[in-house]
Amino acid sequence: MSKKLIIFQNKELFKILNEINENFEFKIEFCENEKDLKSLDNKNSKDYLVISKKKIFDLSNQIIIDKFPININELNQILNINFLKSKFTEQSKIILGNYNLDLNSRILKHDLKELELTEKECSILAFLKQSKQPVKINELQEKVWGYNSELETHTVETHIYRLRKKISDKFADNEFVESSKNGYFLNEKKK
Repeated sequence: MSKKLIIFQNKELFKILNEINENFEFKIEFCENEKDLKSLDNKNSKDYLVISKKKIFDLSNQIIIDKFPININELNQILNINFLKSKFTEQSKIILGNYNLDLNSRILKHDLKELELTEKECSILAFLKQSKQPVKINELQEKVWGYNSELETHTVETHIYRLRKKISDKFADNEFVESSKNGYFLNEKKK
């Protein structure tokens, strides 16, 4: 059970939820001090959810419940939705060396710069990221485009060319998407 629900400064709510915790798919904890919450890792925000009566500093995954009493079924629904949202958001982010790719917004980020990508460009980068070796054009045709015998190789090459140009224009990086005789690959070495 890796998910954790943290009740901040509300002993009554903690006692109620703790009594019925067999109905939940998460561990329930109580926290009294804000400094204890600062140790939570925002990178793993899909693993926890904090309930409080007021906003707590810059904690990434918290819900505010300030109206009581609250229907327990409604509360359970709120909790499940928030756990799902944070998990979905976390899973949509891919680290590509110096870059961060958000598949939901289709934004490639580096430092403070952002580049909007097409869905196909995101698919190309995600596929190249998961590949352990350079990817040949016909493999990109099959895996990213869903292979169409009428799709010519220059379609893939054109998409790669445009993607490289966009990255070069925005980030002045001509070495991120590379090619060799064995195919295309990402150069994820930190600069």
